[in-house]
Amino acid sequence: MGVRLYKEPGLENPIMVASWPGIGNIGIIAVDTLRNMLEAEELGEIEPWDFFYPKKVLIRNGELKDLEFPSSKFYFKRTGEKDMLFFIGEEQPADGGRTYAEGRKAYQMANLVLDVAQKFSCQRVYTSGAAVAPIHHTTRPKVWAVPNTKGLISEVKTYENTILMSEIEGRGGQGNITGLNGLLLGVARKRGIEAICVMGEIPVYLQGLPLPYPKASKSVLEVLTAVLGIEIDMDRIAGFIEQSDSQIEQLYEKFPPEIKEQLDKLKYVSYAQPTEPTSITEEDKKRILEDIDKFFKKEPKED
Repeated sequence: MGVRLYKEPGLENPIMVASWPGIGNIGIIAVDTLRNMLEAEELGEIEPWDFFYPKKVLIRNGELKDLEFPSSKFYFKRTGEKDMLFFIGEEQPADGGRTYAEGRKAYQMANLVLDVAQKFSCQRVYTSGAAVAPIHHTTRPKVWAVPNTKGLISEVKTYENTILMSEIEGRGGQGNITGLNGLLLGVARKRGIEAICVMGEIPVYLQGLPLPYPKASKSVLEVLTAVLGIEIDMDRIAGFIEQSDSQIEQLYEKFPPEIKEQLDKLKYVSYAQPTEPTSITEEDKKRILEDIDKFFKKEPKED
């Protein structure tokens, strides 16, 4: 078990950006889009044997030729100022059918990712995922941020369209980041590496659906590119957003009028601004989720 590097490039003051799949695939879409737009080169991988069960067994002419595992790859890009390292995991190492990594395997993988970060003297690590929020799908998603040191709070407060997770109304200064996107922050803190998790909002009523939510990925991308001083063409993700919005609208139109009436209230929620009144209560949110759950249980499954 370990890391296999194909190259050892000389990098200047690199920043690492890492992500794994999660709700709406918000983080991994953002990070992989950035990697693709910068044309980052493949650097290496974490060997999969101790983390994953094979996805496929490849057989050719009756003979077993290979086992195909989820990939966990590193990439790099020299940018002239802040060089970039990327880590993109195709799957989180989880036991017992869980979606998110936890326990020994997760801790081992987080440490292997940071071994590479430290090998190349990374100054900082960013992770990215989803933030389930009481918003409407027609509104612009905000970005929730969690830094792993107090000294980063003032910087995070300058990020456009971003709010500290601990300052969101009703959370009492608390928060939770599920899986490796959160664990990496804690392990980085233990190693003395600055790290920040940036999470794009997804409407609470879409969290359980197998649909990507690239609108939130765009919000995350806007934050990351601004912080890193990188310019990319957003046209690629804009087309993805248009396709996603169309799918969500088709689904939305199937909701009964009473559910749509409740969901429409989310257009006016100002939960991130505690001084402004909201038009939806906690009881409303609970009822919305219960009604949507009942709706999907009654809906016939489509291929």
